[in-house]
Amino acid sequence: MEKVILYAVWFITAILLVIFVNRKTLIKAQVSFLFMQVPSWLFGALVVQGRLIEYPVGFLSIAYKASFTFEFFVFPSVSAIFNVHFPKEKPWFIKTIYIFSFPMIITIIEFYLEKYTELIKYLNWTWYWSFITITITLLISYWYYLWFFKKIKKVYAPH
Repeated sequence: MEKVILYAVWFITAILLVIFVNRKTLIKAQVSFLFMQVPSWLFGALVVQGRLIEYPVGFLSIAYKASFTFEFFVFPSVSAIFNVHFPKEKPWFIKTIYIFSFPMIITIIEFYLEKYTELIKYLNWTWYWSFITITITLLISYWYYLWFFKKIKKVYAPH
């Protein structure tokens, strides 16, 4: 059952990328995706090595003890969608709802996966740590995204 869920997650994530990333935002989404793989991989490795979380079933589990699916595909994809659709021109309360909705959805899904599957097991962890770390990591990704494209704009701006 767990492998079926993993395949479904890859498929659904790919569909979400096709729906929410168009040609106009492809480069921005790609930069966000690639950037997020670094902190996601690092933090994923730290929580597994620190015996906070365990991933009993997953792709490449012989070579990589963290969740390959989440760290290298799902979370970077979520980050790409989060960044390219960030409501920067909206009021602060809309931004706040937007910022917290992504971690909330991911944390709810993770909670149920932890409770009913062998895909993730909390050892010395709880759902609110996931919510906090996902929120912080998405914000770091967004700040990098803003910084990167501000720099690019300066470099390629007509003199």
